[in-house]
Amino acid sequence: MSRTVLITGATGTVSTALLKALKGADVNLRALVRDEPKADGLRQQGVEVVIGDLDDARSLPPAFKGVQDTWLLTPNGPRAPEHNMNAVWAARQAGVERIVRLSVVGAAHDAPNRSGRLHALSDRETERCGMRWTVLRPHWFMQNLLNEAGDIAATSTFMLNMASARIGMIDVRDIAECAARVLLDDPDRHHGQTYTLTGPRSLTFDEVADQLKLALDQPVTYLPVSDDTKRKTLLGYGVPTWIVDMLEEYAQAYASGWGDLTTDTVADLLGRPPRDIVDFVRDHAAAFTSADDS
Repeated sequence: MSRTVLITGATGTVSTALLKALKGADVNLRALVRDEPKADGLRQQGVEVVIGDLDDARSLPPAFKGVQDTWLLTPNGPRAPEHNMNAVWAARQAGVERIVRLSVVGAAHDAPNRSGRLHALSDRETERCGMRWTVLRPHWFMQNLLNEAGDIAATSTFMLNMASARIGMIDVRDIAECAARVLLDDPDRHHGQTYTLTGPRSLTFDEVADQLKLALDQPVTYLPVSDDTKRKTLLGYGVPTWIVDMLEEYAQAYASGWGDLTTDTVADLLGRPPRDIVDFVRDHAAAFTSADDS
């Protein structure tokens, strides 16, 4: 009998990629979605949809009923541990066998950013949940570069408050394929494991700009800016203050060298190297090109 996998955060970047990675697998896919308007696209993909919210514990039992495996992704925010707690409790009550949780690189009680410290709380709870568990801790997403696509298309520049940081950034598609591998393997195979997922090499944003230049056949320049400059830009776009503070803490940590690390975990899980920045910019070149040039 096919196992039922519940996907939380189903309309987000990583979970959307995970649904694609699981397409065609011998599992029943169920998605937890907060809003009915977001459900139609998932249903068209053959995914069962249950409306509920990790913020509302009373809404969760129908989503977890009959589920064997849960992909647990909680949104960034000060209530992330509460959301994780609500999901873990609903899973326990429903008899779920396994949780595969998306955490963050460097999650620890002494992480230099609030996101890492909050994720450490949820990681610890998951480890003690009484079910089989696996925690994935991915590095900085290459897909974050898509946030700079408009500036690159318009001005051939992008601005980040990362100074000369070197980061083992990873393509979200590799995170999703690692998650799919864990979910499709025997539940005992990855039980009790915490996997740090990175790309194949640490990169500076000057090196990223060089790869964009080659892929787009146009000049692209990385412009380091101050925390205050980036902060004003993000607040101007309506990004919540808590998220802006969190991103600033990450930027400061990365600028200090905190993100200069890679692992072999993706290759170990997938039997192939992780995607390189060359692959990412080639596959997403159109996103960085202005409408007049496309």
